[in-house]
Amino acid sequence: MRKLMLLSIVLSLLVTLPMIAKGPNGPAGKSNVGHLNLYEKINDNSDDWPIVEDGAWGKMTYSLSGPEFEFVFNGHGLEAGVEYCLIYYPDPWPGNGLICLGRATANGGGNVHIAGSADTGDLPAENDTNEGAKIWLVLADDVDCTAARMIVWNETEYLFEGALITFDDTDE
Repeated sequence: MRKLMLLSIVLSLLVTLPMIAKGPNGPAGKSNVGHLNLYEKINDNSDDWPIVEDGAWGKMTYSLSGPEFEFVFNGHGLEAGVEYCLIYYPDPWPGNGLICLGRATANGGGNVHIAGSADTGDLPAENDTNEGAKIWLVLADDVDCTAARMIVWNETEYLFEGALITFDDTDE
């Protein structure tokens, strides 16, 4: 009986700990720091693309307000040796006016780290058709950061927002 109970506890922890590690989206209490999870998703032709179970994922912490959008992003389960770009994507396609936040190549373990700050203005931008900003991790070759738009669509290779975010630019 004792072994059965111990086994039940261990199995429960194995199921819940990965969800706890990814954590919630949104602000951290009353601080100026927000948290956003990004996920590999499946386009099932609905408005709510389901998350791929055991798929690639990432977590971004970011400033909710300030003179620049400051962020730290860590992605996991990605393809090793591939260069990725973290972007703000305003709808509609092809995301005209998107902002490239940073680039990095996934290491041998499929992890990527991108940190920095960008003068984004308020997010979402005025011309964005969304109520909040979409943050995506895309293949670096699929985005033209100079023209500020997507040039190729490889949705199975991207990480998509778990929630929309906002940023208040305090020096506009």
